[in-house]
Amino acid sequence: MVPTGTYGAWPSPIDAALAAAHSGRPDYVGVVGDEVWWTEPRPAEGGRRALVRRLPNGTGEPLLPAPWDVRSRVIEYGGQPWAGAVRPGEAGPLLVFSHFPDQRLYLHEPGGDGEPRPLTPLSATSGGLRWADPVIHADRGEVWCVLEEFTGAGPGDVRRVAAAVPLDGSAAGDRGAIRELTDDSHRFVTGPRLSPDGRRAVWLAWDHPRMPWDGTLVLTGEVTAEGPFTGIRQVAGGPEESVCQADWAPDGSLLYLSDAGDWWEPYRLRPGADEAVPLCPGRAEEFGGPLWRIGLSWFQPLADGTVAVVHGRGATSLGILDPETGELVDAPGPWTEWAPGLAADGTRVVGVAASPRSAYEVVELDTRTGRTRVIGSPHRDAVDPAYYPEPHIRTFTGPDNREIHAHIYPPHNPDRVAPDDELPPYVVWAHGGPTGNAPLVLDLGIAYFTSRGIGVAQVNYGGSTGYGRAYRNRLREQWGVVDVEDCAAVAEALAAEGTADPARLAVRGGSAGGWTAAASLATTGVYACGTIFFPVLDLDGWGSGETHDFESRYLESLIGPFEEVPGRYRERSPIEHVDGITAPFLLLQGLDDVICPPTQSERFLARTAGRGVPHAYLAFPGEGHGFRRAETVIRALEAEMALYVQVFGIDRDDVPPLELRT
Repeated sequence: MVPTGTYGAWPSPIDAALAAAHSGRPDYVGVVGDEVWWTEPRPAEGGRRALVRRLPNGTGEPLLPAPWDVRSRVIEYGGQPWAGAVRPGEAGPLLVFSHFPDQRLYLHEPGGDGEPRPLTPLSATSGGLRWADPVIHADRGEVWCVLEEFTGAGPGDVRRVAAAVPLDGSAAGDRGAIRELTDDSHRFVTGPRLSPDGRRAVWLAWDHPRMPWDGTLVLTGEVTAEGPFTGIRQVAGGPEESVCQADWAPDGSLLYLSDAGDWWEPYRLRPGADEAVPLCPGRAEEFGGPLWRIGLSWFQPLADGTVAVVHGRGATSLGILDPETGELVDAPGPWTEWAPGLAADGTRVVGVAASPRSAYEVVELDTRTGRTRVIGSPHRDAVDPAYYPEPHIRTFTGPDNREIHAHIYPPHNPDRVAPDDELPPYVVWAHGGPTGNAPLVLDLGIAYFTSRGIGVAQVNYGGSTGYGRAYRNRLREQWGVVDVEDCAAVAEALAAEGTADPARLAVRGGSAGGWTAAASLATTGVYACGTIFFPVLDLDGWGSGETHDFESRYLESLIGPFEEVPGRYRERSPIEHVDGITAPFLLLQGLDDVICPPTQSERFLARTAGRGVPHAYLAFPGEGHGFRRAETVIRALEAEMALYVQVFGIDRDDVPPLELRT
């Protein structure tokens, strides 16, 4: 007989150290000759990103030892940080990568005796020179990429262009040796992609105050031998049309993903044609997503004319699309989430995918046979999978009868059952962005709580991606309203139906989710406590120079133009409503965060002081926006659990106590 235990007090083999060891995921996959390369997180090595490869014989090895950290800081969220190329003859491949500490581009010959050599100079100006989305053009002796160049001390003193960096190292000490391919007439650009005939390039651009999911431009230009692109013209996109990726097909057609029809869908512009045509009209699902990082790819053209695509509504699949017929055939496998980072070569398609029973792993599809297999970062059950939660995909009804999508993870542990007369505590998780979503994947951070008897509700509130532009636009000028209402509606519905204990509901979130958590505590009265990670709390400060350039005008769509609705900025800010917060809360902050800086949290705490609200503040030196180091993830998880132990009246002594001050 399975023993009875109260919710929250169940013993679990999934401890914080195990969850921390499995935080992060493989990313930025690419095919280099017969090898597949990608980056992997190293929480135990200071949170660096390692670059690894899978050799043709099936074995894997690192391409770069510690302390090399393959990560870009362009737009702070980064982007594609490396490029590889095969050299003819006996020579091994070339690698170009961005090293996180100094943000220089380096050239390396894997397998050789030499150390990586810098290709770009250091800069003494503010954030210096940063690089992302590189593509090696060995025949031209260059690597094309995005250059982000700071021109002053402020976060907005910055320009971005497409640039060509010499592979011979001549620009390592000479900024003038870097050839700019575009001017800086647009605030943001992606890396240019060269047409099959080598004559044209295509890239995306957008400008403040729009975010890339609001409106982008697809630009093409003629390639010159020594100067910038010429004959630049707009071929797609616009102020109310978001294009998240553009690339060339082998026949010279231009392929791109546009939400002109409410969903991000593939379009094709044939050579010489005046108008593009949709390739999958009427499917009412997403083939793209928000461009939070430079160089994300939801599709890859294949040599036979078909296109590998990531698509779906909520969850996603990998499919092969025939542009001539519109036929779409999905790859087999258990995966419910494919990351936006496909790579292809010949008949191979490689991506990063996960499911509710497996963490993210590198997966290869052979388009000749239709077979899939895991080739890197394979999921291995660190504990008996019987301890994993089973998600329920649900749709709730919110204010104005609107739909709210959520993933519900009930408490689950094979070693315990709860008393018949007890309802479980639940924590509502608000994802970041807010233009993002919560994927349907195995997360040991969620399992850490569910295996102890605490349920988790991940809410894809109005404004989330994956459900079309109309759903995404629900948050326009409604941030702090729709997200808060939707999370509360899910929490209250779970309580009303007898799934959750109405007296033991909590809310948590990071970044924009931290905003939602704080605003929820201040305005709803639904939650008994909350956990707030590296949040936005004060719109006046965040929107007037405290954050980075990429999101510095984001509030114009989320709240409204400041000059038109100045009062709304204070009305929505959690810092202006601390008198409404009566529930205990935990606030966690990285001290190196330039996106949601510590000053936001510190001002919020100063306003809270002396009001008698129990709270704790944990600040982590060396951590930025999102925690990467194992010791930080462990401390944060255990502190969050300690908050619930105290507030929910849970009897357990296996987490360090959390001192709540008033």
